[in-house]
This record gives sequence, structure tokens and C-alpha cells, in this order.
Amino acid sequence: MSTAKTNAMRILDKEHIPYHVHEYDPEDGQVHGTAVAEKIGKPAPIVHKTLVTRGKNGLHIFVIPVAEELDLKKAARAAQEKKLDMLPVKELLAHTGYIRGGCSPIGMKKLYPTFIDHRAEMLEQMIVSAGKVGMQVELAPEQLAAVVKAQFAEICV
Repeated sequence: MSTAKTNAMRILDKEHIPYHVHEYDPEDGQVHGTAVAEKIGKPAPIVHKTLVTRGKNGLHIFVIPVAEELDLKKAARAAQEKKLDMLPVKELLAHTGYIRGGCSPIGMKKLYPTFIDHRAEMLEQMIVSAGKVGMQVELAPEQLAAVVKAQFAEICV
């Protein structure tokens, strides 16, 4: 396993935000959220996935528990958009600098409006991608929100 720092980790270091790295082997191709939670031995409700949507006003980022589903209507309301669509996977790298399975809310090419599922506020720690397939970072939800200027909102089905 590599211990090379990702861009997301460098940003956390720069902001003096403590985090813990979890690495897993992505070789079997199982990089979806619930498989990742299992591989790192953490309960699914604290492991979060990063979803990118597009609306009339641009891109919006949503961070939700891996076993949950984004409610596009609630998400649109939170983002003050009439309608949101998921960003096609083939456009992910161009807009965020990340690929599917390694998309972190931290360190995207631009700071997009970001929303974290409101239940994360009740957690002591949450886990998100470190910006590379096979690496996750665990940190306090309020510190993640601070570094990406996120709002907590009710955004799941």
C-alpha cells in the first residue's frame, strides 16, 4: 500500500486538520461505497461517498452515507436549483480532477457548492475518499465542512 499523500491530504495538512488514513486493496474492482466500508472495517453510516451533480447554476457536490441514495429533489432544493442531474462519469475527471471511486470532496479543481448529509453532524468522525482509489480519510464532520465550505442538509431519499 502506498503512503504517498494525495492532494486532499495535503490540503488537510495545510489547514492543520487532523485525519486518519484508511487504505484498502481495490484490485478486485470492488470500489463502491459499501464494499469500501467492509474492506476498511467501518460501519457504512460513517463512510460517505461524493456525488457530483449539474444544475442550471453549475456543479454541486453532495456527500452522503455509502448505503444511501441521493434524493435529487431534496438536493436541488438545498442547492437552490429547479432540477439537478448526476454528472456523467466520463466528465468527472475534467471537472473535479478525480475519477470514479476516488472522488474526494476535498481538493477538487474548483470549490463547488458542497452539501453534506445532515446526519453527519451527529457523528464524531466520518470517512470520505482521500482522492485516490484505495485511500480514504477519516475526520470530524465539522472540519470537513469547514475545509470545503459545505452546508449540512437533508439530501437523502
